[in-house]
Amino acid sequence: MALHSMTGYANAQLDWPPADQNASRRQRLGLEIRSVNSRFLDLTLRLPDELRIHETALRELLSQQLRRGKVELRIYTERTGHDGPTEPGPTLLQHLNRVQDTVWAWLPQAQPLSVAEVMRLAEGQGGGIDVPAATLTQWVKRALKQLNDARQREGDTLAQALLNRTRELKQLAEQAQPLVTQLVEQQKQKFLDRWQEALKLVDGTVNASSAQDRALTEATAFAIRIDVAEEIIRLQSHLHEIERLLQSPPAEGVGKRLDFLIQELHREANTLGSKSAVLEMTRISIDMKVLIEQLREQVQNLE
Repeated sequence: MALHSMTGYANAQLDWPPADQNASRRQRLGLEIRSVNSRFLDLTLRLPDELRIHETALRELLSQQLRRGKVELRIYTERTGHDGPTEPGPTLLQHLNRVQDTVWAWLPQAQPLSVAEVMRLAEGQGGGIDVPAATLTQWVKRALKQLNDARQREGDTLAQALLNRTRELKQLAEQAQPLVTQLVEQQKQKFLDRWQEALKLVDGTVNASSAQDRALTEATAFAIRIDVAEEIIRLQSHLHEIERLLQSPPAEGVGKRLDFLIQELHREANTLGSKSAVLEMTRISIDMKVLIEQLREQVQNLE
């Protein structure tokens, strides 16, 4: 399966009836599909009145091929460059004449119909959009394929960017891992040095062995307080899962799963910062949170 962005655009035209069919009047229809990110699938269809009978079928078609995103489908009529004015037929002219006589019978002051008004009425009587359901469905399917191709290209670009950020986070986690052990050893030595200084001040009234035991106890408590081994393990596990999803995305999409994993990444990075006892660990935590925020923004566009 490929990754898909929720951002995409497609358009298409349809001449109906086709050029190889004899028709007194031919129309060109335009189709646009726009898609942006959304938590759920949000469909909006803007159709001519004559095509509203197909709205339910078109919604089902969109729902089958799209999982998430705010999607707008619009169908409209276009004028071709060779279109001329619709010539009113005798039947229409006779009908308009009768209507005009009826209006004058009730409203003698009414103005007579102008040529421009008759032509506009003739345009309106030229016939509605009469595209068969099968033809309409195939046309929309072709546009949907164009949209999904665009969303896949965007998804591939996003996946590469996300993988790059994930690798940077892994490097930061590797930098953080040895810092805890080093820091505990440094702090243990500081405690011992302080106790040695204190022993000199009290002039030997405190047992050296108990002083050393107390220093080791303090160092152990300090190590427990700043230990971030579990956080780093969980962070690395989340990063591994993100890479797996990006490289082998499931059929139902990855967007919501990645949202959850990134929330967990942010939680672990915050804990690293709160347990930080040295400037280097604080810097790593801040750098992680910057990268995680970039991940979060990019994941918002994945289906």
